[in-house]
Amino acid sequence: MNDNLRKMYRTMMDDHFPPQMTISFGDQMLIYRKRAWKLPDEKSGQLIEKGLRYGENPGQEAALYELVNGNLVLGQCRFIEAGRGLVSAISEADMVQEGKHPGKINLTDVDNALNIMKFLMEKPLAVIMKHNNPCGAAYGKSLSDAYHKANRADRIAAFGGAVVFNKPVDRTTAEMVSENYLEVVAATDFEEGTVPILAKRGNLRIIRISKIDRLASYASARFVDFKSLIDGGMIVQQSPLNRIKTAKDFTLASSEYKGKTYTIARKPTVQEYADMLFGWQVEQGVSSNSVIYVKDEVTIGIGTGEQDRVGVAEIAVYKAYTKFADWLCFDRYKLSYKEMELKIKAGEKAKEILEEIDKETKKAKGGLIGSTMVSDAFFPFRDGVDVGIKEGIRAVVQPGGSVRDFEAIEACNEADPQVTMVFSGQRAFKH
Repeated sequence: MNDNLRKMYRTMMDDHFPPQMTISFGDQMLIYRKRAWKLPDEKSGQLIEKGLRYGENPGQEAALYELVNGNLVLGQCRFIEAGRGLVSAISEADMVQEGKHPGKINLTDVDNALNIMKFLMEKPLAVIMKHNNPCGAAYGKSLSDAYHKANRADRIAAFGGAVVFNKPVDRTTAEMVSENYLEVVAATDFEEGTVPILAKRGNLRIIRISKIDRLASYASARFVDFKSLIDGGMIVQQSPLNRIKTAKDFTLASSEYKGKTYTIARKPTVQEYADMLFGWQVEQGVSSNSVIYVKDEVTIGIGTGEQDRVGVAEIAVYKAYTKFADWLCFDRYKLSYKEMELKIKAGEKAKEILEEIDKETKKAKGGLIGSTMVSDAFFPFRDGVDVGIKEGIRAVVQPGGSVRDFEAIEACNEADPQVTMVFSGQRAFKH
């Protein structure tokens, strides 16, 4: 059975999807062309033309299509036109190193990283993706600094992930990336001498996406979003637009309840506004229900895809503590927290090592003290906000709109020290 599974993972599937796909919207049409690349066969080394390796799992045929014609206008919405391809326009030349032939997940991870990055192009940025969610996102003084911070945010989940940069990869960053096991590295370009450093890992996909430097122009562009149903039907929707462009687009939290007005007592500081803006933009690429924590424009804990909001707030806290402790352990002993546990169990390391790390983690509250809590939808009760306040957050971003917004405002005003809160005025669900 194990041998069969390994064989499935190594097998590049033939797909039977047509070379062209046409979708009509009344008298308007969108025309798509299937993408394939002439790349060396993993066994023979001969050039072969192949599309995606497979879909979400081995055994699922998959195909990548690029929009090549059509300018769809529905109502007042003009959707993104042909000629602006990013992931769907990757050519053989852009596959700087093929590594293992890319599959669907590799490309959708890169795509969702770009979905986050299009709002965050002002500073050097690194976004590390895993299973279509960010596990670490960070601004930095340099690209290597951004990568270090993003990797530190969740070193565990980054294993086997995809990292995307908004600037050309330099030698320092390449050296740092090469120390980790990643599936994909994508950037607008790669400086001279960096590709051989990255290529030390033969299976790594190294992808150039030159239009990353123009990503900001995609922030206001809508695309048609398809959701296929198990009965063969589908739901079609406009992609969302993020109304938050700058910190000025947030509003200080205020709510009326039974004739009384409740307003947040403390206004955000400049740094808190920066974290609010960074966190809200990262939230655009996180599966809902979600709550994330951000500090100094770096993600600390990311809770995704839960059914209740207080639960996902607690999960994000748990992850922050877990990742903080793991980084302390790895930084000092070059062993993960779990590896150290095994060493201690085997009598090879002293139990006091993890006792000290646990003590430091608890004291620092997983790095959450002074952080900003970001929620993709309103808090139906104050209990979600209370989770963050207990851990020492200083600010909250949420859409607002709950009949119990006043409770969340009261929770922030009652906190010691007081917590500030802003409303985004829109939900950021992503299913």
